[in-house]
Amino acid sequence: MSEKVEIPKDIQKLSFESALAELENIVRDLEDGSGELEGAIKAFERGTLLKRHCAVKLAEAEARIEKILPGADGEPALEPAEFD
Repeated sequence: MSEKVEIPKDIQKLSFESALAELENIVRDLEDGSGELEGAIKAFERGTLLKRHCAVKLAEAEARIEKILPGADGEPALEPAEFD
């Protein structure tokens, strides 16, 4: 059973690149292992949310590309993708 977790507004505002950079920093810090346990748990939780945000951004980009590719006459067609 998976719960739907709301991504915090501060993360939602991040671009894919910014979220990925922050996630990479968190991973680096966790791999270093020099912090306290509570801090590591909070960093892991934030990293999980950043990973979800990045996955959503990638899915949106993929959907936009898929909207561009299929043209009626074989030529690329430009239609705006709609996201919920």
